[in-house]
This record gives sequence, C-alpha cells and structure tokens, in this order.
Amino acid sequence: MAGFIRFFEDRMKGTTMAKTSSATADKVADYGVALDRSSELDGYTVNFVTITKTHDLGPMLAALPGGNCSCPHWGYVVKGRMIVRYPDREETIEAGDAFYMPPGHAPEAEEGTEIIQFSPTDKLAETEAAIAKAMQGS
Repeated sequence: MAGFIRFFEDRMKGTTMAKTSSATADKVADYGVALDRSSELDGYTVNFVTITKTHDLGPMLAALPGGNCSCPHWGYVVKGRMIVRYPDREETIEAGDAFYMPPGHAPEAEEGTEIIQFSPTDKLAETEAAIAKAMQGS
C-alpha cells in the first residue's frame, strides 16, 4: 500500500486540476445559429453553448453513420429547451435537466437555450467535421 501511495503522491506533484469556464474557454466559434465556447480537458471537450437561433442539427448530421450524431454527450441545460430525436423516440430536455445523449441522436434547440456539454474529444472532432462538410454543401 505504501508503494501505491508514494506512486500517487509522485504523480500528483506539480499538477493542478483541469478546469475551464465560459469566460476562460480556449476556443470561441460563432456558427450563426449558436455561439460555442470550448476547451479540451484531458481527452474531453467541455462546450458552453448558447443557441442564438432555433435550429435542427438533423440535416447536418445526415453525413454521419445512421444519419445521427455518433458522439456521446453528458451535460446540463442551464436555460431553455432541446428536443433530442433518436431512431425510435423523441425526448425533451429543459432548464435544470442533467442529461446523457448516447450515440444515435439528432438534437433540435430553441433560441436562447444554454447548455454545458462534455464529450470525448476524438468522437466530437469526427462529428464537427461532418457538420462542417454539410455546411459547406448548403
């Protein structure tokens, strides 16, 4: 046990907890329908998203396998409402709800909605590339 504790203490020396906020996010992207502030923390991307115009991401996600988002997301709805469509159902998340969106979803968000979302960075990058490609074709 002492060896484990020494290993853990040595590993933690000089490290600080990874953290971010909307105000300190590394990247800011204005997509016209949403303002996205994000940072990568140890393999996960944290997004602070403000929806500026009601929109449905379904058409933009059509280029992904199954026509839906293949990236899992965990998060919290700070303000507003989202409808999340799955192949077999539709669910609504609202202000105050914590959520987990498994792969296979297509969200629609109302203007004024604000969410904080956590996603595996590599999976999110694949999704963002597909959305960017869809936006270039429109």
